Amino acid sequence: MTDALSKPMVGRLALIGIGLIGSSIARAARARNVAGEIVVQTRSEATLKRAEELNLGDRYTTDMADAVKHADLVIVSIPVGASEAAAKAIAEALKPGAIVSDVGSTKTSVVRQMAPHLPKDVHFVPAHPVAGTEHSGPDAGLKDLFENRWCILTPPEGTDEDAVQRLADFWRALGANVETMLPEHHDMVLAITSHVPHLIAYNIVGTAAHLEKVTDSEVIKFSAGGFRDFTRIASSDPTMWRDVFLHNKDAVLEMLGRFMEDLAALQRMVRYGDGDGLFELFTKTRAIRRNIIESGQDAPDVDFGRHRATQEGEPAAE
Repeated sequence: MTDALSKPMVGRLALIGIGLIGSSIARAARARNVAGEIVVQTRSEATLKRAEELNLGDRYTTDMADAVKHADLVIVSIPVGASEAAAKAIAEALKPGAIVSDVGSTKTSVVRQMAPHLPKDVHFVPAHPVAGTEHSGPDAGLKDLFENRWCILTPPEGTDEDAVQRLADFWRALGANVETMLPEHHDMVLAITSHVPHLIAYNIVGTAAHLEKVTDSEVIKFSAGGFRDFTRIASSDPTMWRDVFLHNKDAVLEMLGRFMEDLAALQRMVRYGDGDGLFELFTKTRAIRRNIIESGQDAPDVDFGRHRATQEGEPAAE
């Protein structure tokens, strides 16, 4: 685990939204002494009260503009479809030199929504921490969620390099590895590694629910490992994933088309008994899984490392 800093690198950190990612940032920043002050904002009074009960921040408000006043770093942690409204709400309250970032799973859309509304004297550095669980809300946060996970920065052309470096240092202080790439490339990569797999998971669970010859109780009672793990992915936040597919439509459709072509080839192997072809495919995919484990991006446990020991006052991530 990353050691705590002797001196905070961020004076005031403002978190717009306090769900899984926002609360995890708050916990990690607190545990590692990354921010001198943490301001928490969310629209819901009930959620804000819960965030205060969990001691996620030093100040709490439902007003976005109020939250970002005098903030050195602002991180927007809301569904990507609300990015433009957030940028408009905070624009006039941002101090010169502040860094504004986000955690959205699509980047081209976020840049398009936010960049035109932010003042020229602030630094806009979009980001995507590739980490999470299927749980949501402030209680779902984990202080080590970003440990040895990747955070991808996608600064627009002309962004101040020092601001990019400072945000990279912030994420490294939370335990993450950092990569920088173009927003369009990010969206294509995440379409195949995250978005299409989620779409498939939602679809296969829906297909099972519609089978006429299989009852709901049988689907639940006899859930084998594969279907069980699909249901874990398919239980993710509906609002967030609705926005992901609407705002990364082109890349998702491109990767979905390629997937459909490969699926048709697999269908032919099964139909015509091509055992050699199936064995070759399964061997290749098994090697990819092994590489993921060896790179430290997952665990080899039979439960995929999902049942981690709970942190004090926190639910286990599955």
